[in-house]
Amino acid sequence: MKRLAAFVLAVLALVLADQAVKEVMLRLLPMGGGRSIVVIDGFFNLLCVGNEGCAWSLLQGHGKALAVFGLLMLALLVWKRRAVFLGDLAGRRLTTARVAEKLLYAGILGNVIDRLFRGVVVDMFDFQFGSYHYPCFNVADVYICTAAGLLVILSFLPKAKADA
Repeated sequence: MKRLAAFVLAVLALVLADQAVKEVMLRLLPMGGGRSIVVIDGFFNLLCVGNEGCAWSLLQGHGKALAVFGLLMLALLVWKRRAVFLGDLAGRRLTTARVAEKLLYAGILGNVIDRLFRGVVVDMFDFQFGSYHYPCFNVADVYICTAAGLLVILSFLPKAKADA
């Protein structure tokens, strides 16, 4: 029970960090204000934009449906967590699998909270690589992408050897 409580607290701390960053950014740079903070000229800016869709602004205008979908996927991941996070991958590196699980849950929850309570997902990290302008993203998106990357890396690692 202590392990579950620690797990839930870790996920909640990550969600609170995501929401705190979004709140600070909204106070500094309100959405629709047209303002940004140049961090590295021609490369990295901070700004607040509302994304009514999902990754790369796909499915614009379907925020409520995306919130429901996010909650359903979260429920499915929790229900199948043994197979997804604690099965074959965990045999490779259990700690890494658990970190990925926490990051994924927190990322999903952070963006679902935005969709339900703000009507849009608040994105603020704006990168440009020469003429290519990468879509804005937020802390929750970083959590999700990091979790996905960890899971992909884990899938390529050799299985842990059984104790002899």
